[in-house]
Amino acid sequence: MVYQGFPATPLDGELWLARGKFEALSGAVRKNVPIDEEWRGISYLVFELPNASGIFQVRAQRIVEIVKQANIPHLKAVTQFRVKDEAALKARLKQVVALGGEGLMLHRADAQYVTGRSDALLKLKLQNDAEATVVAHTPGRGKYTGKLGALVVETPEGIRFKLGTGLSDAQRENPPKIGSVVTYTYRDKTASGKPRFASFLRVRHE
Repeated sequence: MVYQGFPATPLDGELWLARGKFEALSGAVRKNVPIDEEWRGISYLVFELPNASGIFQVRAQRIVEIVKQANIPHLKAVTQFRVKDEAALKARLKQVVALGGEGLMLHRADAQYVTGRSDALLKLKLQNDAEATVVAHTPGRGKYTGKLGALVVETPEGIRFKLGTGLSDAQRENPPKIGSVVTYTYRDKTASGKPRFASFLRVRHE
């Protein structure tokens, strides 16, 4: 969609549908021919002004002003907030995750705008872990040719997926046996129940 009066100021942000709706959002934006109905609930959430001067606290307020002046329903400013201490930060993180969020982005209020990775902007996420049973091995490719590529594991609920991240070279040489139970970490789950960003942690020894 094209809106008259869209801000001329460069904006940095992300498309947003709703928590737990990433797959629906991804499906909508990947279509070569957009479907209007799928885009009606999608918004553009602005969290930065590329190359703008001033500290982040000032830029954040400027974002609010730009969005308000534009008065476009699907253009929104990401809500910024402060926490007084570590305990408050952890409590807010748990609250966001409980509501279906992945985590928090921590930004120094006094930071100038920089591109790329920076200590002024950090991701904070909870890490979940669970167990699954090894049901198969898949062969490696490239530098892992002749070694394990990934474990095929099955959760107690019967969901199967490949677990290839987090394995050491030694474990690829001598992988966990089929039938063994392994622990893995993950961030969240897809609508079908598969863990996202799963990583091998250890083998459970009885």
